[in-house]
Amino acid sequence: MDKLHLMTVFVAVAEEEGFAAGARRMGMSPPAVTRAIAALEARLRIKLLNRSTRFVRVTDAGQRYLDDARRIIAEVETADEAAAGINAEPRGHLAVTAPVLFGKMFVMPGIVDYLNRYPGMDVSALFLDRVVNLLEEGIDVGIRIGELPDSSMKAIRVGQICRVLCATPAYLEQHAALTSPADLAQHCIVAASGVTPFVEWKFGQDSKTTIRVKPRLTVSSNDAAIEASLLGLGISRLLSYQVAAHFESGKLLRLMPDYEPQPLPVHVVHRESRYASTKVRSFVDLIVSQLRGQLEQR
Repeated sequence: MDKLHLMTVFVAVAEEEGFAAGARRMGMSPPAVTRAIAALEARLRIKLLNRSTRFVRVTDAGQRYLDDARRIIAEVETADEAAAGINAEPRGHLAVTAPVLFGKMFVMPGIVDYLNRYPGMDVSALFLDRVVNLLEEGIDVGIRIGELPDSSMKAIRVGQICRVLCATPAYLEQHAALTSPADLAQHCIVAASGVTPFVEWKFGQDSKTTIRVKPRLTVSSNDAAIEASLLGLGISRLLSYQVAAHFESGKLLRLMPDYEPQPLPVHVVHRESRYASTKVRSFVDLIVSQLRGQLEQR
């Protein structure tokens, strides 16, 4: 079998963590995928995958080979695109990641637009409230909220969002006035672990005022924190885009805006390469344009 084909099959099985899922992605039969992996392992004389009845995982040697295989496949695709010309229509698979609510509200419309424009493309969208390592998890493009660490990734800033305190009018009518961050000690706090993992909230443009809060309710998702706030339980700290519609409707009120810390930047990031992949370049151009237009309104 062609070595590049075997690599491509291995990457599909490793990323999908299963032979059947890898076969569906490749448009092959499961027995053909099994034979391809066996042939690759025999050629390399190493075990690439650990198999069980429940899952498939790469071995340590398999992880190293997976990283190299991804790079080689990407370079081959880039070479093909360069030969076909810069105006070649994108084809293949694209993996995108973003925070859960941000992805649902802002990124998914861009993905649908992208798929409608380019029939030869398919997309995997990984929406998680954690930082995804693009290289290790085989992701092409990520949307990041917050300051970026130094890395080899190419980053394009598309806007910024604020960290806001909010509560219902009914809650505020029944509790002590909130005039400074210190007053939070007298209030019921709802904390979303994805936004406030250490339950310490910083205030002011210089972020020098730190208040340690003791939540009555800690939840694992921003959706749950929003719902608890809408039910009038207490005060929560969220990102402005997550509750913008509730501010507009009056269901939630924005508290102490003068004490808010510096806004958080939003970037579109992707892996650098010698040539920009047509599929990545076209998606980045589309999502950057859309996000800049949408975040300017927030």
